[in-house]
Amino acid sequence: MTEQTVEQLLAAERAGTMQQIADLSRDLGGIIDASALVATDDEHDPEGSTIAFERAQVTALLTRARTRLEELDRALERLRTGDYGVCEGCGQPIAAERLAVRPSATMCITCASAVRR
Repeated sequence: MTEQTVEQLLAAERAGTMQQIADLSRDLGGIIDASALVATDDEHDPEGSTIAFERAQVTALLTRARTRLEELDRALERLRTGDYGVCEGCGQPIAAERLAVRPSATMCITCASAVRR
């Protein structure tokens, strides 16, 4: 892939992630607003646990999306500095196939597998 193609791919993923953050933020706001309008007691109200679960689930998804945005921003910075596609673990090139699937990857498969163990 050319640098321009990689930048376009990262920018598209970043835009999609920004949209996801906006959608999840709106959903979380709706859950919070809805729970404020109803006097629910999460512990005793049968619907309360559902509201708490939905709030926790959307919050977790929002946290994950924000982390993804940070990863994409770091990948764009590595692209600008010429470090994109170089493994942070061993300094060898990251396989093009890995970058095609996970453009924000910072490690080759070997190093990433070693970290997970």
